[in-house]
Amino acid sequence: MKKDFYEILGVSKSATPEEIKKAYRKKAIQYHPDKNPGDKEAEENFKLAAEAYEVLGDADKRARYDRMGHAAFDGAGGFGGGSGHMNMDDIFSQFGDIFGSAFGGGGFGGGFGGGGQRRVKGSNLRIKVKLTLEEIANGVEKKVKVKRKVQASGATFKTCATCNGQGQVMRVTNTILGRMQTASTCPTCNGSGQILDGKPNGADAQGMITDEDTVSIKIPAGVVDGMQLKVAGKGNEAPGNNSIPGDLIVAIEEIEHEFLKREGENLHYDLYVSFPEAALGVSKEIETVSGKVRIKLEEGIQSGKILRLKGKGIPSINSYGSGDLLVHINVWTPKTLNKEQKQFFENMLSDEHFTPKPEKSDKSFFEKVKDMFS
Repeated sequence: MKKDFYEILGVSKSATPEEIKKAYRKKAIQYHPDKNPGDKEAEENFKLAAEAYEVLGDADKRARYDRMGHAAFDGAGGFGGGSGHMNMDDIFSQFGDIFGSAFGGGGFGGGFGGGGQRRVKGSNLRIKVKLTLEEIANGVEKKVKVKRKVQASGATFKTCATCNGQGQVMRVTNTILGRMQTASTCPTCNGSGQILDGKPNGADAQGMITDEDTVSIKIPAGVVDGMQLKVAGKGNEAPGNNSIPGDLIVAIEEIEHEFLKREGENLHYDLYVSFPEAALGVSKEIETVSGKVRIKLEEGIQSGKILRLKGKGIPSINSYGSGDLLVHINVWTPKTLNKEQKQFFENMLSDEHFTPKPEKSDKSFFEKVKDMFS
């Protein structure tokens, strides 16, 4: 079971963004690989802190996490809204500026410290994938075509002379408090530490071309509309020999079902029966996300009764079982009658069998609604 993000950073759920940032900086410095060489536990704690900060440090992601917990982001295979599948270079490229000069300079270079070339990560790509309720219930693998920026074959790069491959330039200014040293992104190489040396035909000024790639996306059962999944390394590439590609962010869009209505992990189905069917009892075939099933209605069934089919709903994204299918019985009253039909019902007006006699076990509409949400 995944550890709570607030607990990882050692802050309360009411912590301010500044308190969260401060707590992350403290944890990251404590477990930084430069301070703990060869310590796998420290490296894991370093990654956990980065994962927690990636979510809690973003207002929108934090709000989703507060509502749904890890289920707001976790998928399967290489998915997640946090950085659980990020490597060290991902973390340094995204959060290196938080550390300031804690490790000898304004941020990190490539690898695990400030000594080597800076590794630049390409930009993320975002797509929407529409899923039917059946696909959501059973999980599905989708193949999508994505246009992404990649390095052109034959492109060559050399170390940027302006920053000497660091991706940053240092500036010293005199202030009332003394000489202050600040770091900023190198204007020549835009932070990559490298510049294009050999440009192939068809490439842009950074040695990149647009390529169409087919990406296979394994979507787990139980995702919800608006959930975002991540396919690591399938975003745009970045220029340079030392770069890493961005990620593909997949937003889930749920296609409305013709008969089934979703409420969390439960499904609702409106079943209409005729008056004779309700009076005599009947066997009916209904829709479910796993195919059609047949249910038997007892004679004398009342309109408004709810039948619960256990486990016929949507699986939990956290593998906590499945929701239920709630079948709502609606007795259909004919709007027009012929002469013989009218005569029959007129004769029944005085028949005690047709006089409403609700029992204590027959719950009112409001009681049924209350039971549904309890």
